[in-house]
Amino acid sequence: MRLKGVNTAVVALLLAYQGPVVLATEADSLRTDSERFAWQQLVAPTVLFSAGAVGVKSEWFRTRINEPVRDYAARIRGENAIQFEDYIQYAPGAAYLGLGFAVQPKHGFAERTMAACTAWAISALLVQPLKYTVCEMRPDGSARNSFPSGHTATAFVGAELVRIEYGGWWGAGAYGFAVMTALLRVYHERHWVNDVLGGAAVGILSAQAAYWLLPAERRLFGLENKDLSLLAVPYSVGRSTGLSLAMRF
Repeated sequence: MRLKGVNTAVVALLLAYQGPVVLATEADSLRTDSERFAWQQLVAPTVLFSAGAVGVKSEWFRTRINEPVRDYAARIRGENAIQFEDYIQYAPGAAYLGLGFAVQPKHGFAERTMAACTAWAISALLVQPLKYTVCEMRPDGSARNSFPSGHTATAFVGAELVRIEYGGWWGAGAYGFAVMTALLRVYHERHWVNDVLGGAAVGILSAQAAYWLLPAERRLFGLENKDLSLLAVPYSVGRSTGLSLAMRF
């Protein structure tokens, strides 16, 4: 195989190099208590989902919380509010996958990717059937698929993954984006308050379940003894600069 150009040469050197630029090695992944089920982990999602579910049928919740919050948001929103939550819902998930290149993660990149895919798959499998089973009308009257909030679930999946993997401080930042996503869904009259509570519950539970399943997936995909490394080296050729990446199995 012929290698042409500096970039391909750098990648070829990276594949052979095993020096200090190794960013993530699966063999060095740390096994944590997050992979073990504990009933205490169910408390927050159970409380949130119960409150959200009650709000679907409760007259008191509708008249004292949902409708007053919707009306207040309508008064302060204006006509051309941009729905930033369409984008920031993904920020916690991006942080979960990307932070491991800047700080020490508990698991390698392949395991983090596997956990993220599992968590979002579980979330989708819970959110979509619930939407079309409950059939709650959205505050703007556009459709009967309001409960639970999918945007909120997506954001809280990422936030809980960050908290589990990187600890409380990073998790707090990720949860800030998740809460902002939930508030904006209510602000833009796309969801009721109880919808975002239900979405948050689904998101948190999905992330926790993904870590409970991680040991089985590790065995299934043969990551128990696999040495997988991601390497990166900056380069500069003339006016072109960038970062060369390579994976070694």
